[in-house]
This record gives sequence, structure tokens and C-alpha cells, in this order.
Amino acid sequence: MVETLKVAVLGAPKVGKTAIIRQFLYNDFTETYSPTGSRDIYRPSVIYSGNMYDMRIVDKWSDLKCHGLRNTNAYVLVYDICNPESFEYVKMIQQQILENRTGGANKAPIIVVGNKRDQQKQHFTPRRTLSALVKKSWKCGYMECSAKYNWHVVLLFKELLSSALAAANTAMRLQGTLHTTRCSLM
Repeated sequence: MVETLKVAVLGAPKVGKTAIIRQFLYNDFTETYSPTGSRDIYRPSVIYSGNMYDMRIVDKWSDLKCHGLRNTNAYVLVYDICNPESFEYVKMIQQQILENRTGGANKAPIIVVGNKRDQQKQHFTPRRTLSALVKKSWKCGYMECSAKYNWHVVLLFKELLSSALAAANTAMRLQGTLHTTRCSLM
């Protein structure tokens, strides 16, 4: 049986969420911006560490009020490294995840992604400052990528799969330790 991993890619409009997904799935980038509707869903199958996984990638720009996003295996929060408002939007989404996540936010890994690294000269905040905030204060993963040049896009999804599978395995091990009435026959 193939395991399905649910991933939500969230962020403000025009930060490159769809471009990152399309670059990962189709090795394709288009210069023309066309806004995502309410949400798009992609269903690729991937092989990671010799195992096959089905993914359900939700591309959405609005908030988490949609119940399908509350029980997600992993979150990718995308901001534009040239746009400070887009990082403020990511802060808001991260807070919503912590407040609304069913079963506790610690289960689902969150990776914050600064997109448009190819426009590096237009940074609004030193990268170290944001990286430290995300990693130390939020306890989330952080990386930068360029969907336009396919830089670190595959690495992003490898990290995401690794984190989501590690979180799922930890949850399963912990679940097994809670059953004190089980016995083993030897």
C-alpha cells in the first residue's frame, strides 16, 4: 500500500507558490503571472529512499479555514525575499497553523521558503536574521530557492518528505507506547 502525504503550500499572492510546485513536478517555469483560484491540488507520486509515496499538494493563498488544511502532514510557507509584506503574511499563517492544527502543530513540519533568490540584490532583511527567527523561535525549517532557475526546489521537497516521514514515524512509535495493556509472546 502506498502512503499518501498531504502537503499545503501557502503564502501571499505573487510569491511563487505555483511556480515552485510546477518547477518540482514539470521542470517548467513561466514568466507570466496567472493567479491561483481558490486552491489547486496536485497529486504526484514520488520515490524517496527507495519507497513510493503519493503526494497531495494543495496550492492555496488564503487562510486555514478550509478543514482540509488542518490535518496536513507538512506545510510549506512561501514568501518573496524582495517583499517584506509577504513575510508578515507567512508570520500570520504560521500563527494560524499553531492555533488551528488538529492534534497539535508539533506533528506537522513547517518549512519556511524564501523564493525569488535570483533577485538576491533586492533583499529586505538580512537572511541570517530571518533564518534565526524561523529556526530558533518558530522551530521550523528555513531555506531559500529560485523557482525561476530551479535552484533548491528539489532539495525543498526532499527536506519536506524527510521531515514529514520522520514526524509520522515518531507519532506512530509514540502511539504504540501508550498501549500499556499489550503483551508480547516469546
